[in-house]
Amino acid sequence: MYQPRDIFIQADKARIAQVVSNILSNAVKFTEAKVNGGKGTRRIININTEKVDDDGQVIVSIKDTGIGIDPGIMPRLFEKFASRSFQGTGLGLYICKSIVEAHDGKIWAENNTDGKGATFSFSLPITN
Repeated sequence: MYQPRDIFIQADKARIAQVVSNILSNAVKFTEAKVNGGKGTRRIININTEKVDDDGQVIVSIKDTGIGIDPGIMPRLFEKFASRSFQGTGLGLYICKSIVEAHDGKIWAENNTDGKGATFSFSLPITN
């Protein structure tokens, strides 16, 4: 059974909200609803938080069922102007990385093992 619990971090609320918003925006953009004979495939985006007591970190993961990350862009995914979209500047994930690292955290991404979509995660230190 799900047992909610509070996890406290010391962070700039607006900047962390910007990180989550940017990742969610990308998830929506790359998770296309496919129409097949009048029946659409649902877009699914899951957000999960996990407290890692050993490291004193919280991990926030945003998982989608979109097209996944192109292997050609994966090595430079969080660099300036990295994009495979015709929308945007390719700065969003670079800015996310800068914000997370300024909070002593880490950010990473991977394609889902089932071949459907990608998961973007970031970690931040927990306040004691």
